[in-house]
Amino acid sequence: MAIEKGDFIKLQYTGKFDENTVFDTTNEELAKEKEIHNPRGMYGGDVVIVGLGHTIAGLDEDLVGKEVGYTGTVEIPPEKGFGSHDPKMVESISISKFQDRRAYPGMEIEINGRRGVVTTVIGRRARVDFNHPLAGKSVTYEYTIEQKLEDNAEKIKGLLALYTGIPDLMVEINDKKASIIIPPALTFNQRWLMSKGRIANEILANIDIDEIAYVEKYPEAPLPEVEAEEYSGEEE
Repeated sequence: MAIEKGDFIKLQYTGKFDENTVFDTTNEELAKEKEIHNPRGMYGGDVVIVGLGHTIAGLDEDLVGKEVGYTGTVEIPPEKGFGSHDPKMVESISISKFQDRRAYPGMEIEINGRRGVVTTVIGRRARVDFNHPLAGKSVTYEYTIEQKLEDNAEKIKGLLALYTGIPDLMVEINDKKASIIIPPALTFNQRWLMSKGRIANEILANIDIDEIAYVEKYPEAPLPEVEAEEYSGEEE
């Protein structure tokens, strides 16, 4: 059966911007070979909802109409990839705003939450390009549609992994109510705090689920009690 918008699929892919330059891949061995491996990254394939923008537009559109098991290549122009290069996003910035008060061409920086690359340095000012590194470039994706997910719990696990980078979080479904077990380590994770609302909205909009509960689960062993006299009422 052909893939349609709204389908949950598991996708393997490799993105290139020329014949030999790989900038993204779900293949861990290839990532190591091309020296783009992220030790905290998740490899082995991504679960995405077709048509929801979980991949760049050109690849997302190309998935529709394909069959499970399909392997192919799509060339994607800038307007359906990482956008055109916008000269307005190249700015002159005082080096005094840099963390180490130094700059050199090719240096990657983050200022006010924006990531950029230094292109030139003149005196005490640097020109910083805040465009995406692949803006203005055509890219190619080689991809395989491995699987179409049907089980609701697996769909939710796939979305959670896509946003958090953590595979196999525990999901329990009962009478269209989904409980997602959140381990303590994730409670203060910035990536999780910023994405959990969006994950819930996508689950409710794309899966036959009426209610979602995030459940923080701690070890069964009780936390040690503090004796009353140990607390003086003053902050250290």
